[in-house]
Amino acid sequence: MVELEYDLLVVSAADIGHDDPLFRAGTAAFEAGDTTAQATALNNHPQTTLRYVADRFSVTSRDAGCRPTQVGAATIGEREGVPYANLLLDWTCPERTDEHEVRSVLFPDGDGYVKGTKTIVTYEVDGRSGSAALDAANPSFSTGQSWYERFSEFFLLGAEHLLSGIDHILFLLALIAGSRRLREIVLAATSFTLAHSVTFLLAALGLVDVPASVVEPVIALSIAVVAGWHLWGIWRRGDHATDLEPAGRGHFDLDRSGWIRLAVVFCFGLVHGLGFAGALGIDEAWSWTLLWSLLVFNVGIEVVQLGIVAIVFPLLIVLRRRAPKAGLWATGAVSGAVSIMGLIWFVQRVSGS
Repeated sequence: MVELEYDLLVVSAADIGHDDPLFRAGTAAFEAGDTTAQATALNNHPQTTLRYVADRFSVTSRDAGCRPTQVGAATIGEREGVPYANLLLDWTCPERTDEHEVRSVLFPDGDGYVKGTKTIVTYEVDGRSGSAALDAANPSFSTGQSWYERFSEFFLLGAEHLLSGIDHILFLLALIAGSRRLREIVLAATSFTLAHSVTFLLAALGLVDVPASVVEPVIALSIAVVAGWHLWGIWRRGDHATDLEPAGRGHFDLDRSGWIRLAVVFCFGLVHGLGFAGALGIDEAWSWTLLWSLLVFNVGIEVVQLGIVAIVFPLLIVLRRRAPKAGLWATGAVSGAVSIMGLIWFVQRVSGS
């Protein structure tokens, strides 16, 4: 089963295939939100859509191309409120082998419709199973590749996702700015990790489904709230905003403010996990192969997150010790900017602009 974002498929296939009727019918159905008309548009032009997909998503066996045949009619599904075209394809190979090469150059940057496309492939072919992430830099993989090669792809995918996700980085910076000591940022980061790991796996495996129209505004609001928490502390306590209330002496002891903040971070982490899963775009049934791929994707996220904490927080501690007022102003400025950005995103995502 090949699942492709409907509007991208219609526009790209019609453009490359010079099929104006497909473009007109497909875009009209998309704008109307009529899934029946969307499926009809594709099924009235099967050769155009199949040719586009077959030319850009291929399976080869010992350097010989396998021939795809569409089985049944195209259907329309939905992910995060976006229609997806489902094409069931059967590849016939010249000879039976235990290793195949899968290559995807679907929706390349050169088409001009979308940038940085990543294709997630979960396969089970002739007794071999696994997952792979394909993009412009790595457009193909072999079903005979080793497990660590497959998992390294998902590790890098997770790392890239966090680095390219400015909203998650700002949330992390807000956590760092509001943390008063190493214990707090470690527990906050751990709480965030546990929370988003749970919902990330549940959502990515299709066990939990929350619309992006709900998830994305709450993520933006979480950024504003966590950053605003530190600003509120500065307004209420001034130069004593980073002072600690009496607490126990154990490694996990926090004062009342620290525990409340930890609970808030955990709750927002649950929502961020849904955002990570939505970005990956996997909602398949349970399988151990898919589970391990998702876990490695999550590890990639965590390594980058811990790397940012390890670099930024020690610098903040040094600044606070050598120039307390400068440290307070610096974290206040960062929190203020992050909070404003979060509120702007919240309004934009709620309004749909």
